Amino acid sequence: MGPLIGIPLLIIAVIGGYMGMGGEISVLWQPFEMLIVAGAAVSTLIIGNPLAVVKDTVRSVSDLFNGKKVKEEDYLELLSLLYAILRSVKGQGMLQLESMIERPHESELFQQYPRVLANPRAVNFLCDYLRLLSLGTAKPHEIESLMDEEIRILSKDLHRPTHALQVMADALPALGIVAAVLGVIKAMGAINQPPEVLGHLIGGALFGTFIGVFLSYGVVSPLAGLVRTNKDAQISYFLAIKSTLLAHLNGAAAQVAIEYGRKVLHIDAQPSFDAVEKSTVLENDVIRHAKARDAA
Repeated sequence: MGPLIGIPLLIIAVIGGYMGMGGEISVLWQPFEMLIVAGAAVSTLIIGNPLAVVKDTVRSVSDLFNGKKVKEEDYLELLSLLYAILRSVKGQGMLQLESMIERPHESELFQQYPRVLANPRAVNFLCDYLRLLSLGTAKPHEIESLMDEEIRILSKDLHRPTHALQVMADALPALGIVAAVLGVIKAMGAINQPPEVLGHLIGGALFGTFIGVFLSYGVVSPLAGLVRTNKDAQISYFLAIKSTLLAHLNGAAAQVAIEYGRKVLHIDAQPSFDAVEKSTVLENDVIRHAKARDAA
């Protein structure tokens, strides 16, 4: 919701202040200057990044306006799944774990957590390390080192749209100067025109510099910061899996292990201790009912 409110306020503040100073609004109608700056900025994005990154950047910016981000419910469902898995391992052993991780989308347990299944990269990450746990050969510090390296690579990959947007923001002021120079060239070609015509042409040229700086610092750079925040929230999803599994490997009970996972979640959507406790109470009921059904 931030961009939907902030960008209109930004435009009102800048244009309103300009008009309040007595500025002529018609001078700011420079569609071709805008085409030069915006078109060149989009071109730099396409030139400097693979197609997959361009698509991810567009999707990431779209998510900002659609309000799509990692929510408390997503974290809560992840912690509930981790709790259920750890309880299942404790009660039924690693054999039960193997059947779940080979085909998680067909697993009755995983199917109870659609928000987690909707994140295939996280499901693969979780199942890969559960598979290592089921083998029983890896030591906690070895698992931790491997997780850290994978999360580092994952973070670099997830932040590619952030980097692409920031490069665009850095380029926009210079692209505004390009538009301004072209406008000055046009004005010099009309040097024999009356002062009011020449003044309008020079004002149009200066608009290029204005719109480049405006878009860079007022729009694109803040959007890059918001995308970075959303990507950090996605990374904390993986950090929660890491912390929970490592706590389990070091002998912590399931309830304690998921608390380790909760503490590393992104603070904006981190569920409270009480919320996690209520969720795991429900999980205990589900597990008891499942055991009763199996026994029957």
